[in-house]
Amino acid sequence: MLGSTHGTLTTHSGPARAVACGQTPPRTVHGTAPPHTPGPHAPGPQPGHAQPGGSQADGSQTGGSQVGGSQAGGPQAGGSQAAGSQAGGPYAGDGSWAGSGSGSGGAVADLDVSGRPLYAPVPDLDRFFRPASVAVVGASDSEGRPNAGITRQLMAWAERVGARLHPVNPGRSHVFGLPCLTSVSDLPEQVDLAVLLVADPVPVIEELADAKVRFAVAFASGFAETGAAGAAAQDRLAEAVARTGIRLLGPNTNLNAFASFREDLDGPAIALITQSGHQGRPVFSLQELGIRLSHWAPTGNEADLETADFLSYFASRPEVGAIAAYIEGFKDGRSFLLAADRAARNKVPVVAVKVGRTEAGARTAASHTGKLTGADAVVDAAMRQFGVIRVDGLDELQDTAALLARARTPAADGVAVYSISGGTGAHFADLATAAGLRLPALDRAKQDELHQWIPDYLSVANPVDSGGHPVGDRRGRKIIDALLADPSIGVLICPITGPFPPMSDKLAQDLVDAAERTDKLVCVVWGSPVGTEDAYRHTLLGSRRVATFRTFANCVTAVRAHLAHHRFTAAYRSPFDDAPRTPSPSARKAQELIRPGQQLSEHAAKQLLRTYGIRVPREQLVTSAAAAVRAASLVGYPVVMKASAPQLTHKTELGLVRTGLTSASQVRDTYRELADIARYENIELDGVLVCQMVERGVEMVVGVTPDSLFGPTVTVGLGGVLVEVLRDTAVGVPPFGEDRARAMLGELRGHALLDGVRGGPPADVDALVEVVLRVQRMAVDLSGELAELDINPLMVLPRGQGAVALDALAVCH
Repeated sequence: MLGSTHGTLTTHSGPARAVACGQTPPRTVHGTAPPHTPGPHAPGPQPGHAQPGGSQADGSQTGGSQVGGSQAGGPQAGGSQAAGSQAGGPYAGDGSWAGSGSGSGGAVADLDVSGRPLYAPVPDLDRFFRPASVAVVGASDSEGRPNAGITRQLMAWAERVGARLHPVNPGRSHVFGLPCLTSVSDLPEQVDLAVLLVADPVPVIEELADAKVRFAVAFASGFAETGAAGAAAQDRLAEAVARTGIRLLGPNTNLNAFASFREDLDGPAIALITQSGHQGRPVFSLQELGIRLSHWAPTGNEADLETADFLSYFASRPEVGAIAAYIEGFKDGRSFLLAADRAARNKVPVVAVKVGRTEAGARTAASHTGKLTGADAVVDAAMRQFGVIRVDGLDELQDTAALLARARTPAADGVAVYSISGGTGAHFADLATAAGLRLPALDRAKQDELHQWIPDYLSVANPVDSGGHPVGDRRGRKIIDALLADPSIGVLICPITGPFPPMSDKLAQDLVDAAERTDKLVCVVWGSPVGTEDAYRHTLLGSRRVATFRTFANCVTAVRAHLAHHRFTAAYRSPFDDAPRTPSPSARKAQELIRPGQQLSEHAAKQLLRTYGIRVPREQLVTSAAAAVRAASLVGYPVVMKASAPQLTHKTELGLVRTGLTSASQVRDTYRELADIARYENIELDGVLVCQMVERGVEMVVGVTPDSLFGPTVTVGLGGVLVEVLRDTAVGVPPFGEDRARAMLGELRGHALLDGVRGGPPADVDALVEVVLRVQRMAVDLSGELAELDINPLMVLPRGQGAVALDALAVCH
């Protein structure tokens, strides 16, 4: 036995559970949460019940440290609970992620073990976007004044949506011919929406509440986007809104929600969310290309209603085919995850530009909206986990959202590239392959079929080069139909780099006609910089079935997102359904080791790991040379000796780690040398660790880092002394399951090391995944006590031999 604890990993594709040695695996199968059905939810957390847990057989210790003891019935990954069912939710087998969560009827609690919500209701915004009556507070018809222009636009909008409009202004008797009320209290009916054209909306909020107004919009600026004083004013506004129960859009928003949407377009629509109003204009302009838009939510500073509210609402609307978002910062990380989870459950694609990738971008975003932007790597990971498609440019946002809104579920993930130029096809194929699209070689029978119409000297393996001439006659359509008939092909892409009417016009029409008769996706890249050609403006843009792009890059980005979205949602299982609601028995044992405000020594940090069943080497903490010799004989030669102290982090650099010691004399001398170095460096040791020397494997790092938006996050990557140089890590945002833990490993640039290199054996990836999941459970169980955790190196041994935490650092809140 190499260490104190090891476990076995279940093979279920949902969140993994580890069953410690000596413990009887539960009979129930993990992952039996019911399908997503909207339903009532309990208003608060359910009191937890004490759960019996296995006891530890810690083995003999010297100086308070374990020597190779095993645990019988120890903690499971993610914590164990007594077998049985939880009221209102399925029992998850080992209990580590039990309960029905977000969106499932009969949930027992709305909070996870860390106190974060597991469910967010969908706000009923129907009366916001389609009110029966509207009040405009501060309405004006004084020409040349901003309020007059806004009032006029709101009157036109109210007429379009069939709403009655009531101007309110004590200084007017009429506004644009409508009777003007002196105050909100004079409203003749209960109003759905009040638009506030006043500098300070706070005093008006109480009046609106008395009038039972449901929604309000505040255009005023000068709030959190301006600094500390503005942030304080926004806090007062938010408090007033929360106190009254009114739902508020803004402040610092604009008229985009009341823009004129085209009513003559059909098909699935794009719903748009922007924190900066002008950044949504390119997407809104898609209507001029025949793409339908249904809603626009310019969220501004989000004192109340936020991006997540509109995301949840749009994901529940039957007319919405995709959601496009421009995000500068998150009001709350968990609310965004819950909204993205709802979209993933409902298979509604979400495409987002999230600014703040760079330090400069993050500063600008914060000054604009007054919100935290969060560490970008964490934001990226959070979006990836919940299927949000992140793009960089507004052009990518509009093209990707347009494709996802209109394209059907792909019949296959193979992409065929067809062009009238071999160079064009080769260029596009390079870009597509580099982006991860699969261009399968067409089989010999299909190639022979294509060569009926294409000269034999041209390549038709994929990409397919027609040479140009066949597209001008009946052969052109036959080639397209033959490609679409291939069962390995789900997407046909035809780049047309420039107009050449004898060929391009006929080719465009053939592609449109073929698209109408197939369920497969047909994409065209129209490369002409002019964009006024009939083949483009009328033939291609007039088609509801052909997706037309202007650049190779945007086409590749959109097609990749389309295929990835459908793969993701087909396999999606919400992690909130199984998130833990009560602490595991491991948490109670771990809390006894926590030292508030302190960094634990390596020895104490390893004890913390042991409470969660994470395997550590046999070791003893000693305080004398003689004790070190005795410990080495118990641990077994060769041994490693390391200084141990609460604030000691970089031991190697100080010469406080020695490896490969094979005799009592080496151990005795090394103890004295380590003690001398510690005295010289003014380090107060709690002892010297005498550790089992573990044979080499793949050195990894697994850790916990707090994030201001998303709470504790889990990191895994290549470890060892060069971890800060390599910076090859992936992030997981709890809650996540086994699938996400394995995906994190696949995101590492050096993931091939785990497969075995230069004749070496493959590493025990199952054991590594198990450690990641156990660390996640520790992170959420101890979110209030554990600030940071760093296991480096975690030595991942050859397959079937486990993983051992050779060193650990823990910092307590």
